[in-house]
Amino acid sequence: MTHTSRRIVVVGGGISGLAAAHRLVELNADADVTLIEASDRLGGVIHTIEQDGCMIEAGPENFVTNKPAGLDLCARLGSSDQIVETNDAFRRALIVRDGRLAPIPEGFLMMAPTRLMPVLLSPMFSLRGKLRMGLEPFIRRRRDDDDESLASFVTRRMGKEALDRIVQPLVGGIYTADPRELSLRATMPMFLEMEKRHGSIYRAMRSRAKGADRSASGARYSLFVTLRDGMRSMIDVLAERIGEQRIRCGQPVESIGREDDRWRVACAGDVSLEADAVIIAGPAHLAAKLLTNVDDELSAMLSQVRYASSAVAHLCYRREQVAHPLDAFGFVVPHVEKRSVLAGSFSSVKFPNRAPAGRVLLRAFMGGAMQEDLLRQDDDALLQTAIGEMRELLGVSGEPVWSMLHRWPESMPQYAVGHLDRVAAMHARLNNLPGLELAGNTYDGVGIPDCIRGGEQAAERIHGGSKPS
Repeated sequence: MTHTSRRIVVVGGGISGLAAAHRLVELNADADVTLIEASDRLGGVIHTIEQDGCMIEAGPENFVTNKPAGLDLCARLGSSDQIVETNDAFRRALIVRDGRLAPIPEGFLMMAPTRLMPVLLSPMFSLRGKLRMGLEPFIRRRRDDDDESLASFVTRRMGKEALDRIVQPLVGGIYTADPRELSLRATMPMFLEMEKRHGSIYRAMRSRAKGADRSASGARYSLFVTLRDGMRSMIDVLAERIGEQRIRCGQPVESIGREDDRWRVACAGDVSLEADAVIIAGPAHLAAKLLTNVDDELSAMLSQVRYASSAVAHLCYRREQVAHPLDAFGFVVPHVEKRSVLAGSFSSVKFPNRAPAGRVLLRAFMGGAMQEDLLRQDDDALLQTAIGEMRELLGVSGEPVWSMLHRWPESMPQYAVGHLDRVAAMHARLNNLPGLELAGNTYDGVGIPDCIRGGEQAAERIHGGSKPS
C-alpha cells in the first residue's frame, strides 16, 4: 500500500496532535490525514487571549530553547522572526522566605549551586542548612541504578532544607508534582549523570559553569522564548499548514476498534472513520478509555497514570498599585511556606508588549499535586485567593483593573518513580498493534518542545512503518 493511499487519523488537537498531523503533511503533501478534536478550538492548553490591550497566555507563556524541537518547528513554519527573548534587564527569579520575596542565590541552577559563596550569604537557608549543603562534594555517590524520587536524591546529597526551601519549588513546580513521588530519572536525568561522572553535583556544576560570562541562573532564564503575537500564533500556522479540510473540531472520539488490519474511529453522533493508522495525541486517561476494546493490558497501564490539576489567575493592575519593583521574572513559593499559590509570573516584565504602558500583568499559579483541595473552591474564591497573595507578597493596593481565571483539570501527568519503565512497557504493547501510536505529555516530557518532538516522532513512525524500540 502506498503512502498516498493510506488514511491516518490523529485524535487530539493540542500541540502534540497538531505537530503529528503537520509532520505527516510535511512528509507527504497529499497525505490523507484527519485530525479530530473534541472541543471547539485547537491548541489544548495553549490559548492566547487579548483583554484591554493585554496579551494573556491562559496556559504556557513560553517554551525552552535547549530542546530544539520548538525552534526547529518555528523555522519550518516560517515563524522564526516571531521569536521573542526574555527581558535582559531582569533575568532572575525570586523565592518566598518567611513571607517575603528574596532573590534565588546567584548561580543556583535548578537543583544545585555552581557557586557556594552566594548560598552562604543568602538568607534563604539556616546556618545548619548551609553547612549541610557544603558537605555535598563529600557525599559518596550512589552505586546502584535504581530510580529514585527527586526528594530522595536531593535530601541524600544536599539535605532536607535544600529540598524544602529551593529545589521543591523550582523543580516540583514545573511538574506541579510532589517531589516525594517525582521520578528523577524521568525529569532531571542530567543530575544522575553528574553524580555518576563527577561524584558530586557541585563539582559537576562548577565544571559546566567554567568560562561562562553570566551566572548559571541568569543564563538559564535566557533559554525561555515566546512568540511576538502570542503562543496561539504557532497553533494558527500549524492549522493553516495542515489545512482546514483535514481538521474536525467539536467531534469527541468515543472508541477505537480494530478489524482486519484496519482501524475504526467512532465519534459522537454516530460518525465513524476507517483508517490504516491512528495517533492518539491526548492524555493517558483518554487513550485508556479509547483502547479498552483493543488492548486491555495497555488500557490498564494508561489508566494508572495520575494527573494533577491547576488554575491560573491573571491580574491586571495600574503600575502605581504595585509597591514591589518587579525586578525579576516572577517568584516561586516553597510548600513549607503554607501559602495558596505555587508561583507568580510578572508577564509584563518578562516579555515585551504584554500590557499597555502604565499597566502590570501578573499571573498566579494554584493547585498541583500538593494543593489539590484548593481547587475545590469556586472561581471567585480562587481569584480572591490570588489577589490576596499578590497583595501580601508584592505590596499591591486596591483591586485589580480586571481579573481572569483559567482552570486546567487533569492537565499535568505525574512522572512517578518508575515512570520510564512504565512507558517502556507501553511501547512493548504498542509493538503488537501496527498502525497505532501514542503521543502527548504523558510519555517523554511535559514541555512544548517535548510534545512537538513526541508528535513528530509518532508521525514519522507511522510514515515509515516502524515502532519505538
